[in-house]
Amino acid sequence: MNDQQKKVLLTTAKNAIIAAVRRQPIPKPTTDDPDLQQKCGCFVTLKNHGRLRGCIGQFTANKPLIDMVNEMGVSSATRDPRFVSNPITSKELDQLTIEISVLSPLQRTDDPLSLQLGVDGIYIVRGFQSGCFLPQVATETGWNKEEFLSYCCSHKALLPGDAWKDPATEVYLFTVEAFEGELAEI
Repeated sequence: MNDQQKKVLLTTAKNAIIAAVRRQPIPKPTTDDPDLQQKCGCFVTLKNHGRLRGCIGQFTANKPLIDMVNEMGVSSATRDPRFVSNPITSKELDQLTIEISVLSPLQRTDDPLSLQLGVDGIYIVRGFQSGCFLPQVATETGWNKEEFLSYCCSHKALLPGDAWKDPATEVYLFTVEAFEGELAEI
């Protein structure tokens, strides 16, 4: 993505987040940029001085990227179950960093240890249980490959930590193009 496309997506997320937190109507984004009209998954992550305050996304999309960023921005600000009892407030808005991760398509792997830390994200599925980590999580935590996979199983998918070794567990890899901005400066 070029700088202008990133700016459009960050502004879209900012406007959606502010409206959602203030309980105002969510603006409908528009663009004639064909790249922002492509259907692809994304995550929007919100942090306050480095502390996670919301992160919601989808791997696939049935709508344009700009609409997905708008929707995931609202969801990250208001629907992340980890923060329902401690929601983002209007006073906190100017302290938020918005990170947008635009996802590549998922690719199933039979060799989970083939992942590249800091490059590949993981999505682990067994039955109705699933969990994911964006590639940035490996960099932020300093985990090795086994820890990255095990924590995703046990803390996100609520599976045994070694479930990623079981052939009945599906492991998918994906990459992201991630960029961020301070809400107050976007």
